[in-house]
Amino acid sequence: MATPDFIRELRATAGQQLLFLPGISAVVVDDGRVLLHRRADTGRWSIVGGIPEPGEQPAQAAVREVREETGVVCTVERVVGVEGLDPIEYPNGDKCQFMDITLRCHATGGEARVNDDEGLEVGWFAPDALPAGLEDFARHRIRLALADGPTWFAEAAATPGA
Repeated sequence: MATPDFIRELRATAGQQLLFLPGISAVVVDDGRVLLHRRADTGRWSIVGGIPEPGEQPAQAAVREVREETGVVCTVERVVGVEGLDPIEYPNGDKCQFMDITLRCHATGGEARVNDDEGLEVGWFAPDALPAGLEDFARHRIRLALADGPTWFAEAAATPGA
């Protein structure tokens, strides 16, 4: 994921301290298949994700990220899950923690292709034929998106000493 300009501006004054940021994950479905892209930064297959820009709604961010990264046009159908992710530290020492909102989206147009420098490959996969090496978090989000259950919320962590 390329670092948005507003994050670079924050880092100029905040340094490498932990930033709590919004994040979106988009599970795009069409004809029973799921859209995945192989990330340039990790080399692994994943669902599309990104950071909303200031003033941008999560659904707008999902649609934008999907189009920017894969060339696919989509609409958002529903919220699939909400989860505060564990803090991460990037190789340069920057620390972030994301509040992820996962959205189920439906493809409405465009052609799946590598559309920016964040991806190496793009493809449609049947849920029973997902690529090897797909992260567990992506598999979990795909299962949630393909089910017709209510929105999933991560359980609260146990309070130390409670």
